[in-house]
Amino acid sequence: MPTMTPLESAARSLCDTLAPMRFAAPVSHVYNSLDYAWAPNALYLQRFGQGKKKVIFVGMNPGPFGMVQTGVPFGEIAAVRDWMGIEAAVSKPAVENPKRPIEGFACPRSEVSGRRLWGLFAERFGSAEAFFADHFVANYCPLAFFDNGRNLTPDKLPAAEQGPLLAACDAHLRRVAEALEPDWVIGVGAWAESRAREALGGMPVKFGRVLHPSPASPAANRGWSEAATKQLVALGVWG
Repeated sequence: MPTMTPLESAARSLCDTLAPMRFAAPVSHVYNSLDYAWAPNALYLQRFGQGKKKVIFVGMNPGPFGMVQTGVPFGEIAAVRDWMGIEAAVSKPAVENPKRPIEGFACPRSEVSGRRLWGLFAERFGSAEAFFADHFVANYCPLAFFDNGRNLTPDKLPAAEQGPLLAACDAHLRRVAEALEPDWVIGVGAWAESRAREALGGMPVKFGRVLHPSPASPAANRGWSEAATKQLVALGVWG
C-alpha cells in the first residue's frame, strides 16, 4: 500500500477523531465526507495538496451538492470532474438522509458556491495545475449537518458540541498549514477566517478573507467573482 501524503494522513486522523462524535436535535443527520467520499478526496489531496503553497483558501464545511457528493471542498461536480480531472466511487454514509441522498458524481444538482469559486480560479488561471501550483482549497470542517432537509452550519451548534469539534478541526488545519507552509490563509467568509486565525495563531502566516460565494448572500449574487478578485488584489494576495 502506498505511503499516505501528509495531507492524507491528517485527513484520516481527523476522520477518526470525528467518528465517535454525536450531535443532538435539531441535527437529524451528519455526513462525514472524509469517510464515505474518501476515494475522490484522496485523489484531490494526492494530486493538488503537495509541496509549498502561497495561498490556502479555507471554507466552512461541505455543501449538500458539492463536497457532500464529491469529497472535494466546494466540490461542484463539473469543476471536480471536468476541470480537476477527478472522479471516483463514492459510497453512502451509515445513515442516509432521504431528503439529501448521496448520488456522488451522478448528482444532477449544481453547487452554486463551488461553481462560483472554481469558476473564478479557472477563469484567472486557466488550468487546475496552474492554480494549484501556488494555491490550495481546504474546508475547515468536513462534516455536513442536516435538520431533515435543512442545512445546518457548525457555528449554529451548541457550545458543548462545538468545543470538541472545533478542537479537532483546529488541529487538522494546523497540520495542513505546517505541510503546505503558506504565506496567506484566506477565509471564505468571516467565520472561516476567524477559525483560521484561532487555529493558526503564532504561525508565520498572513490572514484575510473573501466574501462567501453562497447564493444566500445578496452581495455574492451581485457579482461574486469581481468582488472576491478585488478583495484579493487589495490584500496583496493577487497582483
